[in-house]
Amino acid sequence: MSYHYLLDLAIILISTKLFGLMTKRFNMPQVVGALLAGLILGPAAFNVLQETEFIKQIAELGVIALMFTAGLETDIEEMKKSGKAAFIIALSGVLFPLAGGFLVAMIFNKGDLTSTVTPVHLQNIFIGVILTATSVSITVETLKEMGKLSTRAGNAILGAAIIDDILGIVALTIITSMADSSVDIVLVLMKIVLFFIFSGIVGFGFYKFYKNWTEEERNKRRFVIVAFVFCLLLAFCAEEFFGVADITGAFIAGLIISNTDKKEYITQRFEIMSYILLSPVFFASIGLTVNVPQMTPTIILFSLILLVMAILTKIVGCGLGAKICGYTGRESLQIGTGMISRGEVALIVASKGAALGLLSTVQFGPIVIMVVITTIITPVLLKVVFKEEGVEAAEGKVALNK
Repeated sequence: MSYHYLLDLAIILISTKLFGLMTKRFNMPQVVGALLAGLILGPAAFNVLQETEFIKQIAELGVIALMFTAGLETDIEEMKKSGKAAFIIALSGVLFPLAGGFLVAMIFNKGDLTSTVTPVHLQNIFIGVILTATSVSITVETLKEMGKLSTRAGNAILGAAIIDDILGIVALTIITSMADSSVDIVLVLMKIVLFFIFSGIVGFGFYKFYKNWTEEERNKRRFVIVAFVFCLLLAFCAEEFFGVADITGAFIAGLIISNTDKKEYITQRFEIMSYILLSPVFFASIGLTVNVPQMTPTIILFSLILLVMAILTKIVGCGLGAKICGYTGRESLQIGTGMISRGEVALIVASKGAALGLLSTVQFGPIVIMVVITTIITPVLLKVVFKEEGVEAAEGKVALNK
C-alpha cells in the first residue's frame, strides 16, 4: 500500500493556502490562488502533482459539500421570486454560447482541427454545447468569500446555474444521440423530470422527519451527520439513477434543510470540513487536469477567439436575460459575470464528446485553455463588479451621515 497520497494532500493544502494568501494581498479572492496552485504544481508547469483517483474522489466530495452549503445558505423566498427569471437567464445563457461556439467552430473547424469520426456540422454544434456549461462552484465560493451569496444577484446566479445544468444535459443528450444511436433522448428527458418529482417527494418526507427529530434530540452532532448522509444519498441518486449531475442533488438537499431551525449550526460545521480539506483539493484538482497542448498559430488564434466568445456570450446572454426580467444594469452585469466560469463541467462534457469523436485531440487543447482562463478570471471579475456596488453603498452612507 502506497502512502504517497498523504504527501500529495499536504502539498495541496499548504500550497493552496499560500497562493490564496498571495492573491488576497492583491485584492483578489483566495479561490484564484487555489486554482493557480493546482495549475503551477500540475502537469502544465512543474509537474509536482498528478491527478490521482484519490484526489479525483476527494475533489468530487469537495464540490458536493460546496453546493450543499450553497443550498443551505440560499434564501428560499428570494429564490421563489427569481424562479421565472432564473429560467429565462439560464435559457439565454445557453442559446448565446451555443450560437457563438457554433460560429467559431464553423470558421476554424477544417484541416488538422477536424475530427474524422463524425460529420463536421455535429462537431461544430458540440463545441457550442461545451460553451453552454457553467461551473457555479467557483462563483459560489467567491460570493461566499465576499458575503454576496444571498443577494438578489447571487440567488439569481444559483437558480440559473442549476437550470443551466439541466439545459446543458438536454443539449448534450441531443447531440450525442445524433452521434451515437444507442442514446435514447426521450428516456433521458423522462429521467430528468422523474428526478425532480423524486426529489420533491423524498425531500418533503425528509424535511418533516428532520424538523421534528431536531426539535426533540439534544445531541447536535447527529444533526450534521444525518444532514450529510441525506446530501450524499440525494447526490448519488441524481447521478446513478437519473443521469443528473450529483451537485444538483447536493444543492437540492441543502435547500431542503435550509428551511429547518438548525441550518446555521449545520452550515458552520460544513464550512470547517470544506475549508480544511475538501475545497482546497477540489480547486487544486482543476489545475491538475490541465495539459498545455502543442501550439500552432491557428490553434493560438482559435483559442483566443473561443475564449473571447465564451466570456462575451455568457455576459451578454445571461445579462440580457436578467435585464428583461427587471434586474438593474449592475445586477445584470453581476449575473452575467457569475456565469462565465466553465470549470470541471465543460471538461466533463468535452471528454464525453471526445470519446464519441465529436472533438478532435487538437481541438481539446483550446477547450482546456478556455476552461482554465474562464475559471481563473471569474472570481477576479466578480470582485470588480461587486466592489463597485460596495463603493456606492459606502458613499451613500457617508452622504446620509452628513
